[in-house]
Amino acid sequence: MNLSFNQLNKYFGSFHVLKDIEFEVQSNRIFGFLGRNGAGKTTSLRILMDVFKADSGFITIDGKPFNPQDYKIGYLPEERGMYSKSKVKDQLIYFAMLRGATKSDAMASVAYWSKRFEVDQYLDKKLETLSKGNQQKIQITQAFLNEPDILILDEPFSGLDPVNSQLFQDALLEYKAADKIVIFSSHQMSYVETFCDDIAIIDFGEIVLKGDLKIIQKEMGAGKYRIKSKEGSLKDKLVAEGFSVDEDQKSLIVILKEGVTQNSLLKWILDQDIELELLSEYVPSLHKIFVGQVGDQA
Repeated sequence: MNLSFNQLNKYFGSFHVLKDIEFEVQSNRIFGFLGRNGAGKTTSLRILMDVFKADSGFITIDGKPFNPQDYKIGYLPEERGMYSKSKVKDQLIYFAMLRGATKSDAMASVAYWSKRFEVDQYLDKKLETLSKGNQQKIQITQAFLNEPDILILDEPFSGLDPVNSQLFQDALLEYKAADKIVIFSSHQMSYVETFCDDIAIIDFGEIVLKGDLKIIQKEMGAGKYRIKSKEGSLKDKLVAEGFSVDEDQKSLIVILKEGVTQNSLLKWILDQDIELELLSEYVPSLHKIFVGQVGDQA
């Protein structure tokens, strides 16, 4: 499946929230939708779910107009939206039936996903009695009910310990392989970088970067190399030779100057009798890319 957002615009009064946004989400690939608070992510997703209407533009799926009623959509909001004083099982069945399941199908789906996410022992408890992590697992469980065609996850790892994070990661990767559309939104860039094949970054209602994450990283790292050695004066020597040098906690980051290749850089370093610990192509982190796209305006 190919879900396409086409020149969507949205106003709240005179405030222009979304400005001709365009991007595509493909099944079998996890899509990361990123942006600072208030950038327009939630508004975009609510238009997809038919909570809001776009003022102009349209959404298509496989080239045809997208009608949310024709597809099962699972949604995990960033803010918890379940009922704290109700029993977990009752409200999971309720949410499944709201999405069109019969009661027997809802009960079967609740039984499967609650066992999958290891919360079946809490089904007869009130949500408020559970730990923060287990409440998050219940929220995740409700998003997967009825095996949705489109799964939207907003900060899914919030409150999860490493063991439960791995449990969810395994389910997410299996879901990716099942020809489903997965939209993943998070400020935890390490998770996005681990799972997402494609990304779009929205800032002040405009898409400022989109595409295959690995290709974006390769293009933004082109002509840059990580260099590390025990030689404390290496940075000064590189700068004196005319190289632009940055650094982070891992190593120096050297930008090749015109006419210099990786091999000639390596030869120059060896000629200086410098013992290298690392020389590799520089791949910028998603955190670095994100800050570079929206940080100046922030």
